[in-house]
Amino acid sequence: MRRYALIAIALASFVPLAAQAQDSCKNRGELDALYCDDNADLVADPPKDQAKFKNPSTLVFTYTPVEDPAVYENIFKPFTDHLSKCTGKRVVFYQVQSNAAEIEAMRSGRLHVGGFSTGPTNYAVNLAGAVPFAVKGNASEWQGYQLIFLVRKDSPYQKLGDLKGKKVAHVQPSSNSGNLAPRVLFAKEGLVPDQDYKVLYSGKHDQTVMGVLSGDYDGGPVASDVFKRMVDRGQVKADDFRVIYRSQTFPTSSFAYAHDLEPKLRDTMLKCFYDYRFPPEMQKAFGGADRFFPITYKEHWAIVRQVAEGSGEKFNKAAFDNLQKREAEAAAKKAAAKK
Repeated sequence: MRRYALIAIALASFVPLAAQAQDSCKNRGELDALYCDDNADLVADPPKDQAKFKNPSTLVFTYTPVEDPAVYENIFKPFTDHLSKCTGKRVVFYQVQSNAAEIEAMRSGRLHVGGFSTGPTNYAVNLAGAVPFAVKGNASEWQGYQLIFLVRKDSPYQKLGDLKGKKVAHVQPSSNSGNLAPRVLFAKEGLVPDQDYKVLYSGKHDQTVMGVLSGDYDGGPVASDVFKRMVDRGQVKADDFRVIYRSQTFPTSSFAYAHDLEPKLRDTMLKCFYDYRFPPEMQKAFGGADRFFPITYKEHWAIVRQVAEGSGEKFNKAAFDNLQKREAEAAAKKAAAKK
């Protein structure tokens, strides 16, 4: 009970914590007051007090809810079975319904390791003490994705400028390809979100794709890897869509662990990740990727941070509270529309 009481206190008051940690923390950077970054690698350092290390009997794992969480629980089953045997711990898959919920789960200590979508990785690092260590990849390179803008193939739209005044779906406020990058990149193509069209949030990438197909939206930006997986699974046909915009390549979802995991457990777990080779079904689900490719947040997320800064996005507590509010409102509107 004492541990949960401490967590509640930590979440309720950030200013006092900042004052208490000020003397012992030489550098914090963009991190929240709960964390310190003395080595300037942009992620939270392990706790200085060894009594704060966590060595849970059950490891909780999840994956970003870019699609139905149940889909990913099944896809990752071979890996979570491996992780359990490799660490000697029980491993459970925790289904989350939004980026904000996933970040909150790690910040509150309920989530130990998981995959975070590209944009929300920034929030996870700054507010949840997440330490990104891998993305999907192969022996030679990490796997990336592009922001693509989809319209129906039978629609008249040929370029982004044609969508002025139309129904355009973004994914979630924190999504890189589904919201942040479009706000920076589309203006150069003659289309300014919230100026040339009212942004409508679909909630998830797959819901944008299905909404475009059904005619609920005239078009929308999504991650290319999500669209490819939907095509490969037979959920949609590529020929029913036209891609009218394609961006540069971004890193795909990061895998990150909680900064306060006990070092021996952390190192064992990392080796379990890096040594694992995806079985055929996972390779098919993830575009041919066959392993967890080592990365660092400081290097590999630099382009993502640049896009976020260009869109005016901040990854602090105030911005996160606003993110939660916006995602809750979007979800409520989506639910009301289905009634």
